[in-house]
Amino acid sequence: MPLKDGPVGPARRRSSAAVPLAAAFALLIVYASLYPFSGWRWPPGRSLESLLALPWAQYHIAFDIWANFIGYVPLGALLYGAAVRSGGHWGWALPLAALLPGAMSYALELTQNFLPERVPSREDWLLNGGGGIVGALAGAALQALGALRVWQALRDRWFLPASAGALTLLLLWPLGLLFPAPVPLGLGQCWDELRELARLAFEDTPWAAAAESWLQPSVARPASLSRPTEMLAIALGLLAPCLVAFAAMRSRARRAVLTLAMLAVALAVSTLSTALNFGPQHALAWLTPATLPGLALGLAAALACCLMPPRLAAAVGLMVITALVALVAQAPDDAYYAQSLQAWSQGRFIRFNGLARWLGWLWPYAAAAWLLGRVGARGQRQSG
Repeated sequence: MPLKDGPVGPARRRSSAAVPLAAAFALLIVYASLYPFSGWRWPPGRSLESLLALPWAQYHIAFDIWANFIGYVPLGALLYGAAVRSGGHWGWALPLAALLPGAMSYALELTQNFLPERVPSREDWLLNGGGGIVGALAGAALQALGALRVWQALRDRWFLPASAGALTLLLLWPLGLLFPAPVPLGLGQCWDELRELARLAFEDTPWAAAAESWLQPSVARPASLSRPTEMLAIALGLLAPCLVAFAAMRSRARRAVLTLAMLAVALAVSTLSTALNFGPQHALAWLTPATLPGLALGLAAALACCLMPPRLAAAVGLMVITALVALVAQAPDDAYYAQSLQAWSQGRFIRFNGLARWLGWLWPYAAAAWLLGRVGARGQRQSG
């Protein structure tokens, strides 16, 4: 079956979710490849010419081999999809998507020479490049089989134009839930880390004392959240992604289906995160006395919001995310949260650390920015 060009029409090209997803995935690969971004130095006794020839690995770990290969497969597929969905011909989209991941991997492997905690190798580069080629070929195969046209038709039935931002946020939300949160579904607690970065920036400067005083929290955190407060935070954590979806969906009837899907995703990913931290026997430890009532409250609120027009859903979503971030910021570091963070920081999940941590921290703020743009958009065609 011959390949066909991507869908025509400026509105569809501009609204392709593959473009922001490809960019986000590439940034996450860069973060994971260069983490922890510390100890930069010129490799002792190495010349610039010698750095260009990557060494063969001295040891091999099965997990690393598969991770290096599989991790680049989605990048190749997303790059191909971004190219054809932006109006490009498959004839140049395929080689671009196949070769660009390998080029990026080579640049990252070279950069790892300057990080003492990272070890560049030729095997990693070849595996990364191979994964990118397989991903690009998979994307081309899906296009040849008509999968992209089926997806476009499905998206046109379910979502409004210019919904790429919402689709990207909805696809990234489960990944953010993998990082341990102080409250189930409570994304966005990054203020402690920002304060620490600010303290380090002002360290050994004349303004250090003033900055230390200014950066102190104005209100002390409670020893624990009350059960109603925790229930409300969990409910808002489920309601927030639902309202992001509602702000981009055509049919109000289909919103109920998506709401149930979001609840199922929240249950599955939260259970997986707990199992990764504490073992399968403790997979349901995240279900506190406030969790199920909070999820029920969030589900009821989301179903009630199904009747809202998209712009009103965006406005309510802004208020929900603001309240969620405010509540999560007051959550204490309980034993579950502290032990989870310790497991991550010790490197048990180093491959996923950067990806899930930054998504968990930044997702609410990215969602708020998209919703704000949705509220201010004019001339948006709405359908019920």
